[in-house]
Amino acid sequence: MTERTLRGAAAATAVLLLGGGSIAHHCALAQTWPTKPVRWIAPYPPGGSSDLVARAVGTRLAEQLGQPVLIDNRPGVGGSLGSEIAARSAADGYTLLLANVAPLSINPHIYPKLGYDVLRDFEPVTLLATGPTILVVGPSLQVKSVAELIALARAKPGALKYGTGGSGTPAHLTTELMRLMTGVELLHVPYKGTGQSVNDLLGGQIDFVFASPPVAAAHVKSGRLRALAVSSAKRTPLAPELPTIAEGGVPGFDMVTWWGAVVPARTAAPIVERLNAGLRKSLEFADTQERFVALGIDAQSSTPSAFRTFMAAELARYAKLAKQVGLKSE
Repeated sequence: MTERTLRGAAAATAVLLLGGGSIAHHCALAQTWPTKPVRWIAPYPPGGSSDLVARAVGTRLAEQLGQPVLIDNRPGVGGSLGSEIAARSAADGYTLLLANVAPLSINPHIYPKLGYDVLRDFEPVTLLATGPTILVVGPSLQVKSVAELIALARAKPGALKYGTGGSGTPAHLTTELMRLMTGVELLHVPYKGTGQSVNDLLGGQIDFVFASPPVAAAHVKSGRLRALAVSSAKRTPLAPELPTIAEGGVPGFDMVTWWGAVVPARTAAPIVERLNAGLRKSLEFADTQERFVALGIDAQSSTPSAFRTFMAAELARYAKLAKQVGLKSE
């Protein structure tokens, strides 16, 4: 055997040993992890839907992992601040991010200098839930269906005012999609938060908004607002009597908010698999599903690879919509 052959054989053996060591390390890691509390970053303030999803699932996840799951609220820049913190965290399984449609599907098309790349810097774990928004109109607008709203908008181009929590928010893009699909002219009135837009809707300053199911349901129940439809392709369990926008005269309309769990890129596969199993099991509990129903959302789960495909498709979808709407980078 020549010296070159010997060197090649030694190198090959080293690679095999290193590979075997890596596999053994990963197996040992999966068996011992976690040995301390896990941090789950919710990139929004306490009390919002993302925070409530993380807390509902996190309680059960802690039982599955045998360690506390601590919710860490990091609001700012439409969810992007907390997402960046997660992306820059150690890839050791001790930091999760409550992924959401705004920071991971929409914001990359609005903020060109984000501190993360969605598909490069995160390892998808699982989808957790999807949910619609509800189209509600103010007391002064005498319409009782989506078809009537569209007819009024056509009769008065640019006169109907809709409110959102800001340009580029899911509610803004949902309304703009409806506008594009129907060809009507509407006036966008952006606010600094969804709460302000709902307050002005109640006061009659604007005509309609897309609101989260709990917010909409509370005001509809009191009789102060009128619900016309839900934005998803199927009806919501919180208000099953409400038609979808597609049923109301806009065929093919489907816009939902989604939530999921991701970890920093390069997190070991056995940890991702264990988290996936723990989260999916957490979604099966009756109390988790009851909390989701109260929020007007549906529990969903997926494999890590299916969630990556979903995230990529959502990024592409909102890139197209942002271009159609003419969203400007900030």
